[in-house]
Amino acid sequence: MKCPFCSYIEDKVIDSRLSQDGSTTRRRRECLQCAKRFTTYERVEESLPIVMKKDGRRELFDRAKILGGIKKACEKRPIATGEIEKTVDKIEMRFLDSGEKEMPSAAIGEAVMDELKKLDEVAFVRFASVYREFRDINEFMAELKEIIDVKKGNK
Repeated sequence: MKCPFCSYIEDKVIDSRLSQDGSTTRRRRECLQCAKRFTTYERVEESLPIVMKKDGRRELFDRAKILGGIKKACEKRPIATGEIEKTVDKIEMRFLDSGEKEMPSAAIGEAVMDELKKLDEVAFVRFASVYREFRDINEFMAELKEIIDVKKGNK
């Protein structure tokens, strides 16, 4: 590990701890040349699938894009940041566990909508209205009617 202060490449690990969820290891290090201390975080590199876009392009799975879209949909809603993070974790794990090498972007959009429907109906409608590109109010109303019908059926 290269020291961020003097760029020396040898150090010693003073302390290691797992994060609360066990996905990251925090290491406290000390440079063997300048003796300054710094912290690093290690995470297992997981093989996420390549996303096939509608226009035929392929790009890497990007957790930040999913997080950004969900945060935008949840704006001004009473949803904790931790809940949003858990939702993104669920979506990411769904695609990690699938073992697929490639996936269409539509599968990601549908997974986001599935999770948002459970998290917050208003956030779901916001996301769906952008994702599904409703052409008119009738399409939008049909989606709302479906949500209302499902909700009435559960009572």
